[in-house]
Amino acid sequence: MSLGTAVDSVTASDTKPSVRDRLIDAAERCLTAKGIRATTVSEVAEVAGVSRGWLYRHFPDKAELLGAAIVRLNDAFWTESRTRLDAVRGLDQRIAVGVALARKESETPGALVLKLRQEEPEAFTACVGLGVRGLIPEIAAFWEPYLQAAVDEGEIHPNTDCAEAAEWIARQMMSLATVPGEKCDVDDHESVLRHARRYIVAALRCDPDQTAPASAARSASSADR
Repeated sequence: MSLGTAVDSVTASDTKPSVRDRLIDAAERCLTAKGIRATTVSEVAEVAGVSRGWLYRHFPDKAELLGAAIVRLNDAFWTESRTRLDAVRGLDQRIAVGVALARKESETPGALVLKLRQEEPEAFTACVGLGVRGLIPEIAAFWEPYLQAAVDEGEIHPNTDCAEAAEWIARQMMSLATVPGEKCDVDDHESVLRHARRYIVAALRCDPDQTAPASAARSASSADR
């Protein structure tokens, strides 16, 4: 065997998916087509081109198999999202990009995870266990470093509690991503960017320790007249 042939052989072997990867790929396809409850181990094995016995050498049960597929999809979504947000500067721009990613979720690995989480919550939890957090805590954990960066760069108030604010951002993102409105076109980057600048980032520039109820603010304003 020549050196070139040997190198080609090693490269082919390195790039060929492992049986475990093939099984997870097959599980993803089955989950996409049928969901969690309707997917069977036999179907996954058939799609992967292996026997059930060989499947059980890698995954002891259906829950662990489907859980591995869900966690991989989830990790891929957050990795892609982080790459996209890291490519832009400014919290307002990152919010606009984040909304666009969420609106196009049908084209991302996270689409299936969100669908399964919403439509089959009990089966989803049984598969992933603690591998995937609750939706709002998971989104908040993703946004917290970006809020800290905004504090460090002077974009928002230095007294901002980044963990608390991240949960608020998570709830804003869920609303913008799933509920179209009349004034903010959630499918238009400039419209979302304007909304983020005027309201979300503007709110975070305020000192959270100095906020007062609107009624108190009005009373103070009246007293000054």
